[in-house]
Amino acid sequence: MKYLNPKNDLTFKKIFGEHPHLLKSLLNGLLPIDDEIESLEYLSPEQVPEIPVFKNTIVDVRCKDVKGRQFIVEMQILWTDSFKYRVLFNASKAYVRQLERGGEYKILQPVYVLSLVDEVFLPEMENYYHHYKIVHLDNSDEQIEGLQFIFVELPKVKPKSMELKRLGVLWLRFMNEINEKTERVPEDLEEIEEVKEALGYLQESAFNPNQLEYYDKYWDAISSERTRIMDSMRKGEAKGEAIGIEKGMEKGMEKEKTTRIIKFLKRGKSTISEIAEDFEVSEGFVKQIKKENNL
Repeated sequence: MKYLNPKNDLTFKKIFGEHPHLLKSLLNGLLPIDDEIESLEYLSPEQVPEIPVFKNTIVDVRCKDVKGRQFIVEMQILWTDSFKYRVLFNASKAYVRQLERGGEYKILQPVYVLSLVDEVFLPEMENYYHHYKIVHLDNSDEQIEGLQFIFVELPKVKPKSMELKRLGVLWLRFMNEINEKTERVPEDLEEIEEVKEALGYLQESAFNPNQLEYYDKYWDAISSERTRIMDSMRKGEAKGEAIGIEKGMEKGMEKEKTTRIIKFLKRGKSTISEIAEDFEVSEGFVKQIKKENNL
């Protein structure tokens, strides 16, 4: 039996964009909410300004529950720092759009964003689960309800991680461990009925040739996007290195010039005006050197 990768646009939407009970299970397992989600209704994707680097790397699903809470679930294959601002914009827009003209602010319900990221973006931190919300800096119990963001660094997830409830960990393992190379599914992944059902939707035999072609094209697009990002980074590094070398040379030349000016000042045979003219610097520069060196 051959499986496909659940991180792909085709498979992610097949599982979580067509089966609300599976999306509900994922959210209940991963979100920091007290009242579990009972049922979900899908919402139409919002149109947000397209950022070229995100063109092919983001898969998202939107929904709300019976309480009116909205949930945005995103599968992000590649990471750049700009992604955080896109997430903030996206969530803020969803929050504001709840309120019709003349409506009361008290009707607004929270918006949660769950971003599954297939790259490490906080290497200095050991944990993989990052929860952001609006809190008082001196008292985290005091908070403004409205927007909450959860970023999960998938490469950091360990099989026996205890940072989340078991359901959440199993869903993350499902995202990490099932792909085209999977020959045998770990038994504990099949113990949860929803995860077991999702495995069925990942079987290659469940897709027609056109869908499989789209699946492959998605990975090709990701590879092209990754290459473009790496090329941009290399160009930036090369430019930065060149600027650094240039500044280093300038600093070295300035230091050498300063040393020579000090020697002339110590000799006392030339006036400040003459030294400034000889070294093509201002008289004020020469006076400053003289003062700093007590000459």
